[in-house]
Amino acid sequence: MNFTTVFMILLFIAAMVLLLFVARSLSLWVQALVSGARVGLFNIVFMRFRKVPPKLIVESKIMAVKAGLDEISTDDLESHFLAGGNVSRVVQALVAADKAKIELSFNRAVAIDLAGRDVLEAVRMSVNPKVIETPLVAAMAKDGIQLKALCRVTVRANIDRLVGGAGEETILARVGEGIVTTIGSAETHKQVLENPDTISKKVLEKGLDSGTAYEILSIDIADVDVGKNIGAELETDRAEADKKIAQAKAEERRAMAFAREQEMKAQVQEMRAKVVEAESMVPLAMAEAFRSGNLGIMDYYRMKNIEADTHMREKIGKPDKDPTTGR
Repeated sequence: MNFTTVFMILLFIAAMVLLLFVARSLSLWVQALVSGARVGLFNIVFMRFRKVPPKLIVESKIMAVKAGLDEISTDDLESHFLAGGNVSRVVQALVAADKAKIELSFNRAVAIDLAGRDVLEAVRMSVNPKVIETPLVAAMAKDGIQLKALCRVTVRANIDRLVGGAGEETILARVGEGIVTTIGSAETHKQVLENPDTISKKVLEKGLDSGTAYEILSIDIADVDVGKNIGAELETDRAEADKKIAQAKAEERRAMAFAREQEMKAQVQEMRAKVVEAESMVPLAMAEAFRSGNLGIMDYYRMKNIEADTHMREKIGKPDKDPTTGR
């Protein structure tokens, strides 16, 4: 087999492969042609080599052309797909924005989609605002009564702030903070119960949607309930704490008094021991005095008489006991 034959076989195979790709792309090209969308046949063929789904690009192009968005090219759609974006979602969002008279360019829609936000849902929220409900927010008025409020916040997507703007969590956090501040500044809880719309008015005045991807249209108070008497509980806790402090100080004083009593008892015992010791020395001293002649028998008797007389005087000086009480 010579070189010319090999070349002809390779050329035939290449032509068959190209014809196969062209045949697979022919139906899409015809669909785009009859729809008024200008998509070249070879452009569709080479999309497969660029790992781009031709059906997605052609159908998105047809959708845009039929909606009057002729400025969107297939190259823009392919670039967005290769960047990891959702092509059909972006085109649907552009069509919806155009019909709703919302200004939205292709580049902004692509940026919103690549930022991870649902651009079609954002356009729908611009047309049909969304209602988000806050969790139950508890706050205490100045009179110590706790109030629990539930709010519904009506928001609309702000297309211009979708890229870099905060989400729903920030809106809910700011609204909750505004509710706590408004209830906390009220003199009594009755003022809030009588005019719950004051909460929404004061919260709206704070401009809570600044820096977020949404625009707050209204804040409606769905429910306000009376909670605990926090002020009374705090006073009770404070009184209990003061009571425990007083008890601790009293226990400390009792312990100190008991310690002083024990110390005095010890001193008394020590003094008694010294007295007993001294009394035990008296007979020895008297015996020594008898032996040395310093004390005579008559002196001893006189001393005993004096002791007896002293003892009698002490008995006479003591009051008689009451026979009924023994005191």
